[in-house]
Amino acid sequence: MATKITIEQIEAIQQIWGDRLVKVGAFFSKDKDYKAEAEKLVDELYGYNEGTVLFKPTKAAEKQFRLTAEGAVSYFVGANENYPEDKGFALNPWKSVRFENAGFILEVDYAIAMGNYIFTDMQDKETKVEYTFGYFHSVEGVLKINVHHSSLPFITN
Repeated sequence: MATKITIEQIEAIQQIWGDRLVKVGAFFSKDKDYKAEAEKLVDELYGYNEGTVLFKPTKAAEKQFRLTAEGAVSYFVGANENYPEDKGFALNPWKSVRFENAGFILEVDYAIAMGNYIFTDMQDKETKVEYTFGYFHSVEGVLKINVHHSSLPFITN
């Protein structure tokens, strides 16, 4: 009998996601192949090869839904004529990413986590972003992302 996805599994993939995003920016800063690293992040952590992925990144307005791996990679590294607004979110570069989960829905076939993730830049300035991620077990049995929605917090005047 299959078991529910666990909080520990979600926290593990969140840590990997944050570390990989930081690595893309580090590769960019060191003039290494950062695009290949972003492609690896998307291929290994998102479920585009197995079905639908609903990806709505934070800083996208014109083509705000990224339903293909190409669109996801473009958001992270930019320089894609199909997504001209993309500047490369991962290229900032970031020093660290920290997830603060507000809650989870845990099932056998899927799980959802919602909360904030905090991006710290090289000057130790933090940017708080709200997120909802959906997860599923891939055919290999590893957790992958099939929903990624993030936005900047609402600010009142």
